[in-house]
Amino acid sequence: MRRCAWPLLWLPARAGLVLRHGGAAAARLRPAAAAASSFSSAGGGDGSSRAPDTSLFVPVPLKPVGDGAEEDVGAELTRPLDKGEVLKNLNKFYKRKEIQRLGAENGLDARLFHQAFISFRKYIMESSSVSADLHIILNDICCDAGHVDDLFPFFLRHAKQIFPMLDCMDDLRKISDLRLPPNWYPDARAIQRKIIFHAGPTNSGKTYHAIQRFLSAKSGIYCGPLKLLAHEIFQKSNNANVPCDLVTGEERVYANEDARQAPHIACTIEMCSTNTPYEVAVIDEIQMIRDPARGWAWTRALLGLCAEEIHVCGEAAAIDLVTELMYTTGEEVEVRNYERLTPLTVLDYPLESLDNLRPGDCIVCFSKNDIYSISRQIEARGLECAVIYGSLPPGTKLEQAKKFNDPDDPCKILVATDAIGMGLNLCIRRIIFNSIVKPTINEKGEKEIDSITTSQALQIAGRAGRYGSSFKQGEVTTMHHDDLIQLKEILSEPVRPVKAAGLHPTPEQIEMFAYHLPDATLSNLIDIFVSLSQVDGLYFVCNIDDFKFLADMIQHIPLNLRSRYVFCTAPLNRKEPFVCTTLLKFARQFSRNEPLTFDWLCQHTKWPLAAPKNIKELVHLEAVHDVFDLYLWLSYRFMDMFPDAVLVRDIQKKLDDIIQVGVSNITKLIRASQSGAAPGIAEVVSEDFPLSRTKRDTRAISDRHSARSTEALSIAEGLKSYGRGSLANRLLREGLLTQEMLRQLESEWQDQHRNGRYGIERKVKKLDYDFLGERRS
Repeated sequence: MRRCAWPLLWLPARAGLVLRHGGAAAARLRPAAAAASSFSSAGGGDGSSRAPDTSLFVPVPLKPVGDGAEEDVGAELTRPLDKGEVLKNLNKFYKRKEIQRLGAENGLDARLFHQAFISFRKYIMESSSVSADLHIILNDICCDAGHVDDLFPFFLRHAKQIFPMLDCMDDLRKISDLRLPPNWYPDARAIQRKIIFHAGPTNSGKTYHAIQRFLSAKSGIYCGPLKLLAHEIFQKSNNANVPCDLVTGEERVYANEDARQAPHIACTIEMCSTNTPYEVAVIDEIQMIRDPARGWAWTRALLGLCAEEIHVCGEAAAIDLVTELMYTTGEEVEVRNYERLTPLTVLDYPLESLDNLRPGDCIVCFSKNDIYSISRQIEARGLECAVIYGSLPPGTKLEQAKKFNDPDDPCKILVATDAIGMGLNLCIRRIIFNSIVKPTINEKGEKEIDSITTSQALQIAGRAGRYGSSFKQGEVTTMHHDDLIQLKEILSEPVRPVKAAGLHPTPEQIEMFAYHLPDATLSNLIDIFVSLSQVDGLYFVCNIDDFKFLADMIQHIPLNLRSRYVFCTAPLNRKEPFVCTTLLKFARQFSRNEPLTFDWLCQHTKWPLAAPKNIKELVHLEAVHDVFDLYLWLSYRFMDMFPDAVLVRDIQKKLDDIIQVGVSNITKLIRASQSGAAPGIAEVVSEDFPLSRTKRDTRAISDRHSARSTEALSIAEGLKSYGRGSLANRLLREGLLTQEMLRQLESEWQDQHRNGRYGIERKVKKLDYDFLGERRS
């Protein structure tokens, strides 16, 4: 009503005053425009607010009025409009600096002003009739009885119709104000909590002491980053005759047969309740509060858990931040420092050759492709090895760890990714870094390729010489000499302090946004929220790329906002096409109110499945396992629509056994992939692999040609078929490479080629050099 009534205020003034000069018109416009505006260039009345990113404002389509839609009252009162004259005067209106300035005062920067004018002009020119007041104004302007500035209130009304956020910017800013997260948890603020920080490196006993207090309490909750860790505490508690439930995103296991909730709970950190009171809470790996994607869960637990004692475990680098956060809640932090229980030695020599492997060695890689290559080379030397990487099911990881730890098993070598850094108890004598560069995602959601951090290096290296294992001290080295020099530098540096804690929009905040912007997509709502959000120096807004990816993927499916939000928070790897396609089908069937039954899922996944014959089939089985996980995750949020969780969990366990068989025979699968089905390995080359070589010192590369020529050629083959187009196009599309980086790489590559500093890489270059030529412009 407000927007419709406001322009009518102009009719008496228009009737009694003929405007011929811009100055007078502008003077008359200013007070009315200022009074009508709910958004100022200063940031909605708050001088500290930053200007919104208007590129995120998507205009709402406004259809022109068609023939016969309504009577043309304006034409009856005056005369039909001359559209040619109208167009000339509209263009004059657009070019007026005074009008542009007034638009800016009302929240229309150059981008929005232009978009609003194009829409306004199109609406007038293509409508068979316009409102009577606008018709009269246009007629007067065409007859030189009015001034083009008189169009401004109608233009502003139109702009607010296509950009509704302009009319409620103050409300949107208040909703997205994230400067006082402690106030979101009134139950926690109502009690005085005791905060105890157990600080120390890996293998220092810090978590052990916190868990002892957890077990002795009348009630408690353990919050860990991994299902494996939650499961370990669940088993440890029940073995100690302390009834404890297990709660993860995909699973609920009750200690009591009648499904009564036990006083103790072990959960993944995203699943912790901030409403249930406990005597003791344990928050493990607190340094992950800075994680660009998941940090919000640690922030929520630290600020929101209702427990008399909060035991926080993690790196000493997080002490200052936790202390500052607790200062804002009025709570003090008691710090208990721990030292490593067994010595850890950085060796002065690299491994250099797999012939130098010893029992208890663990080779750490940052790509599946390295794992495949190295495990096959180890087998060629007559040795058995266990394999652990992130996408393996938890049961398979545990089975591989058990195999490696068993003193009676001939498997004495482990090849793994940094997935061993948490959640697995392993009897490792020596950690060997195959590479010290890995892809990471920064707080802005950008992918970077860089050397591992001191924190990551310590976390992985610390797995060697675990207290209580058969090895009384740990050793760490690298595969190559140049990496060893850099690893020593990394380990000698202090761990960077954790400076900020992650935050994430809540469903309630997004619902309030949607109330004000009902025509915006969920992805656009999130973008605008983050753009307008305000945080103080202790916090940052977590990366929401995965959320937006899923939101865009299911946008065309009719779902209510809350259900859509839940689907978009589903834990899946968006680089797994089969899993993403399955989520899409889940959402589509959900929208039709058709339950997703066990039979439907078996038909979709082609269950039962056979043991894998090559790497490609193994990777597909891992994806099917993720699909079952996805079903179970949704079943706890939409029980009526995903009713067969028990049956799905049963076949998931069977699938886990099948995958274990495949992983146990992984070298056979690699041979099968490279011989009869070469594309099998090509399609599973991790995107991390080419990047893990990107920042490798060129001198080091040239030193290794003879040892790695076969591997480099097979990888190059894989990259060529996996990319579906040139490698550069794929990396640019996925945000892993910028145009500037590409130009620099081309220049460096050409220089190195001219200087003859590459050997086998020339062959790799032949396969992918075309992408450089495509980008020269």
